[in-house]
Amino acid sequence: MIYTLLYTKSAVDDIHKLDTVTKKRIKKKLEEYALNPFLFAKKLVNSAIGTHRWRVGDYRIIFDIDGVKIIILRIGHRKEIYR
Repeated sequence: MIYTLLYTKSAVDDIHKLDTVTKKRIKKKLEEYALNPFLFAKKLVNSAIGTHRWRVGDYRIIFDIDGVKIIILRIGHRKEIYR
């Protein structure tokens, strides 16, 4: 089953701040992860910012899953994303 990716305004703003190479890398990984999101996802201990995360190099993608929709909440560097 393929999941639909939905982006919050915060996630779109985060993407616009990234350089072109990182954007392409994250886009490619998101398409791959959407096929089977639970295979690569880690559950977050503190669910205040989201319930799951994916790792793409030094970047983290925070998201929630609602049925067949993956709601991308934030995308950022691992040093800053959890603050």
